[in-house]
Amino acid sequence: MIAKRWVRGLVGGVIAVGALAGCEVPPPPEAAPGPTAPVRAPSASRPARPPQPDRPSQPEAQPCPEGGVRLREAGGDAAMGLRLASLALVNCGTEPYVLDGYPELRVLDRQGAPVEVSAATGTNGVTTSVTGVEAAPRKMTLRPGAEATFSMVWRNTVTDVTVPAVEGWEIEVVPRPGAPRVRLRLTQPVDLGNTGRLGYGPWIERETR
Repeated sequence: MIAKRWVRGLVGGVIAVGALAGCEVPPPPEAAPGPTAPVRAPSASRPARPPQPDRPSQPEAQPCPEGGVRLREAGGDAAMGLRLASLALVNCGTEPYVLDGYPELRVLDRQGAPVEVSAATGTNGVTTSVTGVEAAPRKMTLRPGAEATFSMVWRNTVTDVTVPAVEGWEIEVVPRPGAPRVRLRLTQPVDLGNTGRLGYGPWIERETR
């Protein structure tokens, strides 16, 4: 009885081993690929842009006024309340510009209104010293790009504390009879105090190099 059980067990074991031997164990699944960057289509190569040199910003050129000339400040001096300033008239047009004698001028305040001042040729009683406003007038022709100057003299003096001091911040000039008026905004005022008097000289041709 024992022998039969042993034989049946042996045969069953052999069959089980054979069954296991005949079955193929499937291999483990491959790992899923990770995310990859999108592939772009190759593009045509572009030449590298050469570096651009630094360029300083250029100020915009001012348009030439209708009359073909413009004003600019041309220096000044101040000593012991006596003021001296020069303005230059630049021929910014394309034609020669003729000047003869004195300009006609007005002094204006910050709002562009005329200032109460006696403006006359020569020193106009402002000073007895030589300032350049006493030069003799003469005729001249400014070629395009050339300049002529005239000088102004006044005193910054307060002689009466009850009279308000006056400042001019613009100069309006008629360069020659019948010409359009030209205005210039000043960087430093014509500080007349309450003297109410200003003298000015004739046009003087300015040497240019």
